[in-house]
Amino acid sequence: MSHRLLTRDQIAERAAQDIPDGAYVNLGIGLPTKIAKYLPADKDVFLHSENGLLAFGPPPAKGEEDPELINAGKEYVTMLDGGSFFHHGDSFAMMRGGHIDICVLGAFQVAANGDLANWSTGAPDAIPAVGGAMDLAVGAKKVFVMTNHTTKTGEPKIVSELTYPVTGKHCVDRIFTDLCVIDVTDKGLVVTEMVEGLSFTELQAVTDATLIDATGINATQV
Repeated sequence: MSHRLLTRDQIAERAAQDIPDGAYVNLGIGLPTKIAKYLPADKDVFLHSENGLLAFGPPPAKGEEDPELINAGKEYVTMLDGGSFFHHGDSFAMMRGGHIDICVLGAFQVAANGDLANWSTGAPDAIPAVGGAMDLAVGAKKVFVMTNHTTKTGEPKIVSELTYPVTGKHCVDRIFTDLCVIDVTDKGLVVTEMVEGLSFTELQAVTDATLIDATGINATQV
């Protein structure tokens, strides 16, 4: 049976559903920043950016960009009522001090025990340093990961053990991919949702780590 891959925007929309009302949330550079477009209007979610923003909103309309309003990924944002700006050092104090409820990060690899690698593949053009990801991975109360399930060449990103440099150990709580949603638990990696048409056997075949099927009917629509 054929299945469809979720688009990057669909992954972001799905992850946005799991962010509770009143949460203080850091969106990591790259795919996670798309969440800002999909937070429901009836929720008060306070988005934090490590360059010193709190309570920013979705991207501005074309032609309304303010070059002084950008997130950590250098993307244009808007500010919500009550939003604030502050020093980079204060921003890191929020991250390191346990004041962020959820951070959403991208990943090169996530291990079965919740270890995260998201800053370097060792390639010549790789980014030169871990940046704020390490502070977020250990400082946030919960860590969500958004990523494609495999690399462009088909290699699994959900692995038994990391082979890339570690960002944080035992830190990931939930993984959103273009194929499924996985909870990282003491019992292992628990699959709670899969895209329509995908079997658990097919999902396990593109995953290096052992998965536990908790979808109930072996295939539920994300």
